[in-house]
Amino acid sequence: MKTYSVGGSVRDELLGRSVSDRDHVVVGGSPEELLALGFKPVGRDFPVFLHPETHEEYALARTERKQGRGYHGFVFHAAPDVSLEEDLRRRDLTINAMAKAEDGSIIDPYGGRADLEAGVLRHVSPAFAEDPLRVLRVARFAARFDFGVASETEALMRAIVAAGELETLAPERLWQELARALMEKKPSRFFAVLRRCGGLHALLPEVDALFGVPQPFAHHPEFDTGVHVMQAIDYAAAAGDALEVRYAVLAHDLGKATTFTTAWPRHIAHEQRGSRLADALSARLKVPSECRDLARIAARYHGIVHRALELRPATILDLLQDTDSLRRPQRLHALTRVCAADALSRPGRGGSAYLPERVLGEALAVAQSVRARDVLAPDLAPEAIARRMHAARVAALSTWKKGLAQEGAA
Repeated sequence: MKTYSVGGSVRDELLGRSVSDRDHVVVGGSPEELLALGFKPVGRDFPVFLHPETHEEYALARTERKQGRGYHGFVFHAAPDVSLEEDLRRRDLTINAMAKAEDGSIIDPYGGRADLEAGVLRHVSPAFAEDPLRVLRVARFAARFDFGVASETEALMRAIVAAGELETLAPERLWQELARALMEKKPSRFFAVLRRCGGLHALLPEVDALFGVPQPFAHHPEFDTGVHVMQAIDYAAAAGDALEVRYAVLAHDLGKATTFTTAWPRHIAHEQRGSRLADALSARLKVPSECRDLARIAARYHGIVHRALELRPATILDLLQDTDSLRRPQRLHALTRVCAADALSRPGRGGSAYLPERVLGEALAVAQSVRARDVLAPDLAPEAIARRMHAARVAALSTWKKGLAQEGAA
């Protein structure tokens, strides 16, 4: 019985990246032998065990055979006579099909090391086409490592898309891959790879429809809406923004794809249309509520946030109330991070400060400084208290706004 480190840990070691956890494959062993050594079984479809001390995963070497459609349709075979090369052959990409022996030597039967050095994502065998989830995994690895995709692998991905296999993916799995891709170093690579193979149109048609839609050049030197959204996502990634911010950046301009071509390059009322599209996309993907809510709000209000310095006090208060920022201040921070990515990712804007972020932060503090006890009076109905609170907050924001104007004049 021999054990090997396999998969991502071997790949990341060769890349000089940190390794957080390791997977292992056991060749020539049986479940009984591992149980006798104190390993704890955790796998249901095939034998996987946790090491009694490190709790790392050890799986018996196995082969797999496709049976049915989708990513569930596999039958696994694990036995002592399955070789390491057979186990590695079932993996998706050559860079993930390497193993490290206990003596430190690298077993690389499919050329993964050469592809790693060349920056190429290449499938191991034709069996790649049997699992549609691998289309998204390739795109995600492209976003993580900024690697290219081998032409023959891209051809297989197009064939998977054309066969309708992506339609078998559960929304939860699609969201899982999308969320992980958005958190990679360069998320735009994920969408670019999917777009080339037709996967973006199949899975995220609302995003795919943005490409080729023009915008006013004065505000968007990049002109193309799809290009703009990709730049904004990469900006948010470089800034280290949270997942909900990056997802909202992806969804903030969806309404522009529904503008009549006769109105191009202007997009009047795209915010309202985009808000509805963002909600529909979130429902289809079953995204977490925080991502869903921020996407809707960003689509609806990003244009208003950009004009923060021009807004009247009552309009500012409406924005704070409509976004629930008075009760949840972190909501306003997340919204302004989305808008900063929208504004500062445009060519020529890099390195600038996003002034609405500071202005609206100050406005929120002013509005929150007005307390109910400041407006209470005997026998006031709740509606009257609410009106008084609103008026007091508008008055406080008016005073603050005058000071802001004087500060700007000085």
